[in-house]
Amino acid sequence: RAKRNCAEADGGEIDELLPRFDTAGNWIDERIHSAPAHVLFEASETRAMVRRCIDLLPDNYRIVLILRDIEELDTQEVAGMLDLAPSNVKVRLHRARQALKALLEREQIRLTA
Repeated sequence: RAKRNCAEADGGEIDELLPRFDTAGNWIDERIHSAPAHVLFEASETRAMVRRCIDLLPDNYRIVLILRDIEELDTQEVAGMLDLAPSNVKVRLHRARQALKALLEREQIRLTA
């Protein structure tokens, strides 16, 4: 008996699972278009709040956080770029995340008060 793939087993076409592109070749994120307006607004507000809080971090923490968590560079790359020991990058990243968490919690309390 021949095995069938998941798309065939579900009766769906593989094309339904592939990303879609507009006429200019840009990827169409269909998830965005299907989300309710209030959900999109809240997500936008959350991103803005996170950006504001990241901007409040001291430079030596902010740069490590951005390079590791946003730019997704590995510890060795960040250490080389900043002329730091990898252990120092890890410490700064940990402290940056702790500080960011505290700033976000403070901001959330301020907004709900």
